[in-house]
Formats: sequence, structure tokens, C-alpha cells
Amino acid sequence: MYEYYHSLMRDPAPPFGQQFTPPFGPPSTQQAPPFGLPSTQGPSSGPPSGPPPSFLPQQAQAQTHAPGVFAIDPGAIRPCIFRYVYLWLNTGEQFWAWLVFVGRRSASGWRWTGFRWIYFGIDLRNIESFVCY
Repeated sequence: MYEYYHSLMRDPAPPFGQQFTPPFGPPSTQQAPPFGLPSTQGPSSGPPSGPPPSFLPQQAQAQTHAPGVFAIDPGAIRPCIFRYVYLWLNTGEQFWAWLVFVGRRSASGWRWTGFRWIYFGIDLRNIESFVCY
């Protein structure tokens, strides 16, 4: 610890814009994405290249959670990753999405605003039903 501290004090800081290599080894080749952006876990973590399908699915076709169950099962919605999925929320909102991640309690991906894709995240408890294509 003492030697490490003194080596930092002796060596000047690298000029602005140059990468600092810590004395304990080079940085990992696999770097985490910046906070709030999707990680690469599949073919592409970006939005689809075009708009979603032009039709609106009927909620009767959708998978819903059972009465008394307060969240969509992650195993049920996980096959919708990297596919178009239409979501109906408990709030009455409904929209097309392109999911890139499904965890135990949440999902994230790209939501269609009617004009463009924006990144979003959602608690699975807020999804009433969904259908994917």
C-alpha cells in the first residue's frame, strides 16, 4: 500500500485524453456499458432498424397473468427478447416494444413512440398482458 501510494505521488498524471494504466494491470477487455444503456446480450442491443408492425394486436390474443398473481412470469416473456412485443400496462397504456433484457422482476428495451424508438425499463408487475411476434 505504502509503495503504491508513493509510486502514484512520484509519477505525474497522464496528459488529458490519454488512458491511465493502473499499476495492478491493464484494464479488462470486457468493459461494462455506461450506466443506463443496454448491455450487449444478443444479436444487437440497439433498437430495430425500422418501425414495428403497422397493426394493433387484440388483447384477447395476449398472455396475461393469472388472477391473484401480481406480475408477468419472466419465463413467459423471455422468448420475446429481440422480437416485436406489444405490451398492455396496468395503467391502460399500450405500445410496441423491442425487449433486449428480461430479469426476474424487470425488463428493458426500446419503446416505439409512434415516431421513433426510445430506451425504457419496466417492472414486470406493471405489465398486464403482452403478445410477441
